[in-house]
Amino acid sequence: MSNTIQHRGTVERIDHDTVFVAVEQQTACAGCHAKSVCSVGGAERRIIEVVTPYASSYEVGERVIVALLRNSMGLSSIIWGYVMPLVVLLVVLFGAKLLGAEDGVAALATLLSIALYYVALYLARSYFARKIQFTIIKE
Repeated sequence: MSNTIQHRGTVERIDHDTVFVAVEQQTACAGCHAKSVCSVGGAERRIIEVVTPYASSYEVGERVIVALLRNSMGLSSIIWGYVMPLVVLLVVLFGAKLLGAEDGVAALATLLSIALYYVALYLARSYFARKIQFTIIKE
């Protein structure tokens, strides 16, 4: 599992085939250069949902390791969450200005386009949930 991103955590609750794991910030996060964009690094504690057919074999309070096996998904998440909104923002802003829009109208169009982008991203969450999957390992 050298090609994984792993975090230690504690089982908070179990619901059918889903295990909810509370992941604490690790000491290694303090020196990590990517902690500002990492969803775990920025918070003291985060709940990660792990869908597994073996959910019944875990107990509340049990120490586990949560791993993200697909390393490329970290880069994909950064692209969809940070890079693409910037591209949308710049394209709409410069497009509006090229079409002769006033500054206020261009700014409003830009903000509206970013809001629509994040709504679309939210609506596509099931697609991303299938792509970004966690696995759970007993310690």
